[in-house]
Amino acid sequence: MLGFKEPEFRSQTASAVGLRPRIEELVDRLLDEGIDNVLLVGAGGTYAQMWPYEFLARQKSVLPVRSAIAAELIESGDASLGERTLVVVTSVTGTTDDVIRALEYVQRFGAKTVAFTGYATSPIALNVDHALISEPKTWPFDMQLLLLVGRILHRRGEFDGYPSLADELEQLPDALVVAAEQAEPVAAAFAEAHKDTDYYFLIGGGPLWGFTYLYSMCILEEMQWLRTTRVHSAEFFHGSLELLEEDTAVIVFQGEDETRPITDRAESFVKRISNDVSVFDTRDYALDGFSPENRALIAPIVLDTVMGRVSKHLERVRGHSLDLRRYYRVMEY
Repeated sequence: MLGFKEPEFRSQTASAVGLRPRIEELVDRLLDEGIDNVLLVGAGGTYAQMWPYEFLARQKSVLPVRSAIAAELIESGDASLGERTLVVVTSVTGTTDDVIRALEYVQRFGAKTVAFTGYATSPIALNVDHALISEPKTWPFDMQLLLLVGRILHRRGEFDGYPSLADELEQLPDALVVAAEQAEPVAAAFAEAHKDTDYYFLIGGGPLWGFTYLYSMCILEEMQWLRTTRVHSAEFFHGSLELLEEDTAVIVFQGEDETRPITDRAESFVKRISNDVSVFDTRDYALDGFSPENRALIAPIVLDTVMGRVSKHLERVRGHSLDLRRYYRVMEY
């Protein structure tokens, strides 16, 4: 597979899933001390990765669990912040400036802080109450967030399925490698067909809305300098659909949760207008060892792997490195 370092991928994924005992011990201790609300704080892609777990908590719990953009939180504040607030942050390098500043801000209120990162000596890891370290460059953070939020809800008696989910996650490295292998020819064909495409329309909903936003902004825009429109499938019929034309390149992200019919409806309409619709559906991947309910919960992780194959092939056909930036961490802002 193009640019796929399987041993490293397996090891990183396993290191995230392997944090389960530490996550469970920490969650149990924090809940015993008293938690009234949870803030999931990120910036860019890490902020988008928080949304499925706010969504999960909203479905199952009365505990306030909200995602927040780090920079906005600092300026706008949050009335819920206090000594019984749990603030969770993620950062691959542990150096994200807005997240560092957000940690300093929430700590003024006595909030308890937890970080997931790959570097134990990074500024973020050294400035939280609890740093849970995976292997360097481990991405995405969905595994850790799913375990943490899932454990919180389970301990509160609101998520009976957590033990089976956590057990099945041990099989995630194998399942994702197989998904990558399945996706490889699809990704190569997509890239060849879209070598000269300069505008994409992306649709996703439910727990996949965060990934839709992330792939649009962080990959196609930031890493490939392509123009995009991204729209939640439940909001599809309220504005953005007017941009569709018969040659518009549309990407639809589809999962296996209760919101699937909403995205089905948008997909059906799009196919009446555009001749260039690509659907990336987690149902197409084997995911051996995962029950139907847990397949739905790992959908963002699966699509991250699948679309990682697409990204590498777009990089190849376009001759545009995924690491190339003009402004991000290049210019001061």
